[in-house]
Amino acid sequence: MALSDNEVRTVKELLLNEPGKKMLVLGNEAIVRAAIEAGVKVAATYPGTPSSEIGNTLQEIAKEAGLYFEFSINEKVAFETAAAAAAAGARAFVFMKHVGLNVASDAFMTLAYSGVRGGFIILSADDPGAHSSQNEQDNRYYAKMGCVPMLEPSNPDEAKRMMLSGFELSERYGVPVLFRTTTRLNHVRGTIELGEITPQVGRLHFERDPSRFVMVPANARKRHLVVIENLSKLRDASEVSEWNRVIATRKKNTKGGPKLGIITSGVSYNYIMEILDNVELEVEARVLKLGMTHPLPEDTVAEFCQGSDLIVVVEEGEAFIEEEVKTVLKERDIPVPVLGKRDGFFPVPGEYNPDVVLRGLSEALCASGHKVETIDDETLSWKSLPEPPRPPVMCAGCPHRATFFAVKRATKGKAVFPNDIGCYTLGIAPPTSIGDLMICMGSSVGAAGGLSRVVDEPVIGFIGDSTFFHSGVPGLLSAVHNGHRFVLNIMDNAATAMTGHQPHPGLPLNGMNEEAKAISLEKVCKGVGVEFIRTVNPLNIKETQKAFEEALAYDGVAVIITKSPCALLLERNLARRSIKRKRYEVYQDICKRCDACTKTFACPAFYKVGKDHFIDPELCWSCGVCEQICPFHAMGPIKGSD
Repeated sequence: MALSDNEVRTVKELLLNEPGKKMLVLGNEAIVRAAIEAGVKVAATYPGTPSSEIGNTLQEIAKEAGLYFEFSINEKVAFETAAAAAAAGARAFVFMKHVGLNVASDAFMTLAYSGVRGGFIILSADDPGAHSSQNEQDNRYYAKMGCVPMLEPSNPDEAKRMMLSGFELSERYGVPVLFRTTTRLNHVRGTIELGEITPQVGRLHFERDPSRFVMVPANARKRHLVVIENLSKLRDASEVSEWNRVIATRKKNTKGGPKLGIITSGVSYNYIMEILDNVELEVEARVLKLGMTHPLPEDTVAEFCQGSDLIVVVEEGEAFIEEEVKTVLKERDIPVPVLGKRDGFFPVPGEYNPDVVLRGLSEALCASGHKVETIDDETLSWKSLPEPPRPPVMCAGCPHRATFFAVKRATKGKAVFPNDIGCYTLGIAPPTSIGDLMICMGSSVGAAGGLSRVVDEPVIGFIGDSTFFHSGVPGLLSAVHNGHRFVLNIMDNAATAMTGHQPHPGLPLNGMNEEAKAISLEKVCKGVGVEFIRTVNPLNIKETQKAFEEALAYDGVAVIITKSPCALLLERNLARRSIKRKRYEVYQDICKRCDACTKTFACPAFYKVGKDHFIDPELCWSCGVCEQICPFHAMGPIKGSD
């Protein structure tokens, strides 16, 4: 996604080599600055919120920074690209949203065995609350499963400094480092202080060491022993890490109050400190802030807990730290109660905020027999008005809405629709109501094959252009080979739209903002053996409907490519070329008030006043579909306009 001139000037400032200069940045921008200061040579990703801005920013400045950056076809390829550079001795960085690490997990687990020569950071941007994801998985467990160290920052400044420390940790022990952020850290703004920019290494000579880097079984067994030895050393490093520290005692009306120990990490630390600074809890509270959360600094934890009457663990996600703390105290026979998620005081799902944390603290204190002041929600200084509901919808002018409309006409609604990850997932909402099964990136293709073998109805799968390149191709190849029968709709809107219009292999642009070879969707489909391929403009309803009707009659795998740019992308291009779009209106003298527009198509630009229908000219993006779907031809260009 190309940025505006003002945005480009802002991100270019991340390249300044002015140590000591203060700068207000987004959490993701602080991470980019850390990569630059660390002398990262290779960075790679597949875009995914909440990590998207890291890639968007690198795309604009990578060439000037002297590092290589790419939007890889998926997270596994991104991981392998960056990991190979680190194996050669260069500092490298791969980043992705939490579910992306599932895609890269095969490479992740093996790299934990072989290790690296140059510093290697793997950033997992977790999404508590599932703001933009299909689940809330807690990727801290990957660190435990892979036996790799993990760092968790709590604010942008700490993220920048901690990443620099992470590269050093990686090189000191020859291991990859998992760097776990969450949505609130990625998208909050904070002040950072610029440091020195480390010069990058030049071209390297790869020193062969097959016994380390070629994971045949004999080598893997030996390297597993190295992993175990490293983990012991990393545990010692965690004990002295600057990121694991006890915060000074906060005394609040301590007459008879308990000595409360709070163990926390990540953004939860910010909520804890805000509460202790603003609310009278009648406790003497100490806080153990964990930044290096794996391996856990067991001695530090044990010593901290021994001086407390009660331990409360506050962490977003699963009871990861809580379970570790309870194990440590059990093994060392330290009889201090530990309360947290397992006792129901803090929720596992959802994103935390000061209100959630305060209620959990209060309930934990009360349950342990300590009186606390009743908390009145209305008196909380940070309490804000509830936000009005704003469910996600496809934009006005979105070509996906037109595609779904044509599909429903072609099938009369009698079909099964496996869907995929992207803007088109929103087709599940009424009145479109298309979307019967969605598992993960690329799953619509494999799912369509499975469904076609067991259901009576026709099957139409939907997948975006970027998602198809990401992980849809293998499923399509398998479907052709195994003789499945279904229709696959590849919805080509010329971008990885849902995460911010990043490029993908189907576009003539790469992560370095250079011209690149665009890969033809039609040729890929033909190359894997698909014989029925049609490319249509979804904004032409009749043409699209006819194509789907023909595809449904085909005995085999049929592919329909609906090709029309994302409305937001189209609007931006028109604005840059100073082209005025054609506005549409409802012809009130013709309109029959039948509600077909609002009930069957439901473009956000439509609205009603009483029984009358209107088109908001500020929302209308001139797709022209309304002219085609109105049964009485009561919609069209504003009369008298150019």
